[in-house]
Amino acid sequence: MQRRGLERRRAILEAAESLLAEQGYEAATLKAIGERAGIPTASMYHYFPDRHQVDAELLNQHVQELDARLTAATENLEPSTLREATDAVIDPILDHFRQHPSCVQLWFAGRNQTLDELVRTFDETQAERFWSRLVERGLISADTPQLVLQLAFETGSRLFDIAFRRCPTGDDTTIDEARRMLTAYLETYAPQQADRRG
Repeated sequence: MQRRGLERRRAILEAAESLLAEQGYEAATLKAIGERAGIPTASMYHYFPDRHQVDAELLNQHVQELDARLTAATENLEPSTLREATDAVIDPILDHFRQHPSCVQLWFAGRNQTLDELVRTFDETQAERFWSRLVERGLISADTPQLVLQLAFETGSRLFDIAFRRCPTGDDTTIDEARRMLTAYLETYAPQQADRRG
């Protein structure tokens, strides 16, 4: 019974993932997910109390994978410029979003309190980690507030939203502008700029 329950949960999540990718957030209702998974709607509630719980579990899986990708990309990173550092964060996120259209739907279209909290926690965790890395490398001043990196991540997220609304695979021109904007912003906290401000 337990194995059957796990298999059904997995089938539900796989069905939701494919519906989100193929038809978008609005189409991936609990009823449609159940039909795709071959599970009657009434039985769906044994596994997930509502559609938001399906969304949250899926997005949590994506957040974990993104965290692993970013950790791998930045752990041994030795950037000599803020543009290189910015690219090292943008590239893995962009790759993941392009490979997983369902993640894009959950990240941007399926916003509810639970999903918002997952995205916000992800941004804050990554911002703190990236701040430490940039300070270690001497690319930003040690007195740079962590808020600067939090704002950079939140701004980056909004720009990604625009890029994926303009094109299902993420509009390259918008992504390039995001790279320029975020790099230029972070450069105002580079040590030489901080000296000029002081």
